[in-house]
Amino acid sequence: MTDSIPTRVTTALGIRYPIVQGGLARVATAELAAAVSNAGGLGQIASAGIGADRNGGLCTPAELKAEIARCQALTDKPFGVNFPIGRSPIEALLEAALEAGAKVIALTAGNPAPFIPRCKAAGAQVLVLTAGPELAKKAEAVGADMVATVGYEGGGHLGRGDETTMVMVPRTVAAVKIPVLASGGIASGAGLLAALALGAEGVEMGTRFVASTEARAHANYKNALAGAKPEDTRIIKRTLGMPGRTLDSGHVRAILAAEAAGAPKEEIVPMILGTMNALGTDEGELDRAFVWAGQCVGLIEQVEPAGAIIARMVAEARERLAVLRRAFG
Repeated sequence: MTDSIPTRVTTALGIRYPIVQGGLARVATAELAAAVSNAGGLGQIASAGIGADRNGGLCTPAELKAEIARCQALTDKPFGVNFPIGRSPIEALLEAALEAGAKVIALTAGNPAPFIPRCKAAGAQVLVLTAGPELAKKAEAVGADMVATVGYEGGGHLGRGDETTMVMVPRTVAAVKIPVLASGGIASGAGLLAALALGAEGVEMGTRFVASTEARAHANYKNALAGAKPEDTRIIKRTLGMPGRTLDSGHVRAILAAEAAGAPKEEIVPMILGTMNALGTDEGELDRAFVWAGQCVGLIEQVEPAGAIIARMVAEARERLAVLRRAFG
């Protein structure tokens, strides 16, 4: 592949550029995954929130197989399927994905160990989303082929600490022998180049791809991302031990007020249900809901096709690299 950015990640996944689209519950369907893969990255289908029940539940095995078939009809390039662990049992869904020919499986949240042997037996590559070197080492020890490590800047669910991507990535690279993807705060070619300079062998991006034409998200959500600044994001659910970064909204401020007042879990949980996320993601009622967003919103200027996002990132990374080469002689 003459037009490529070769790393161990691109070799393992069979893609041109080391750019992986995040799992993006309710947002990442066949159209987005195929668009990213056709542009040279790795698209992913979400198993969460893409079926008939989009209020936060996982799709059914039949729905997942149908979504994979739709993606296969839209691209002949590799793509992945993303599974959140711990929300509800994923065994049947994972089996359905492997039967349907999924060659890349991404596991997020809980312990991936019980699921990796089945993926390996089916010949699938396994990507595990982590936060920092300690969790990356655990993922490597149980057979992960690569890890993505997400820093404090990221959107959606984060690690429990406040370590930034700039610090976390080189620490994680030093801790494991498998390839590392940088995640959190990346939305440009400069971010891609910086990640590679830190030792990562690719990037995983979520927020940037929500603001794409192919993402299944309400226009209000996409346009809000393109118009937001880093200070327009907030972290909720710290008191529950599962922090996540969202766009600011009236509902988000109500969640934060309840957490600050020491409200019991039973009072907070109804405010953070998938139905409240779907209200913003699907229906565009942003002030009455919460929607995930990383600090990279400050780098997003417009909603555009996923292919244009990737093409510009690659071109910008090459331009920045040329400048650095001249600077260093």
